[in-house]
Amino acid sequence: MAAIAYHILVRAIIHSQGADSLFARAIGNDFKGRLSVVLYAFAIPPALVAPWASLGVCWLVAAIWLVPDRRIETIVLACEDERRAARLSED
Repeated sequence: MAAIAYHILVRAIIHSQGADSLFARAIGNDFKGRLSVVLYAFAIPPALVAPWASLGVCWLVAAIWLVPDRRIETIVLACEDERRAARLSED
C-alpha cells in the first residue's frame, strides 16, 4: 500500500509541477518505486499458499529501500551549485 501511495504521490507532484520541473528530473524514471509496486503485486498470490515466500518478497522490497536514494539530493545540490556560481559571476 505504501508503494502505491508513494507512486501516486510522485505522479501527482510531477503533474502539478510539470514534466520539466526539478522534481521530475530528480525522480527520473523512478525504477525503485515501480519495482516496489511490481514486487508487492507479485507477493500477493503466494501469500495464500506459502506466506513465508510472500514475506520474503516484502523483506526484499524493504532491503531495496534501505539503500539511500540520492536522486533528489544530487539534483538539488547541483542546482544550488549552479545558482551559487551564477551569483559569483554576477558579482
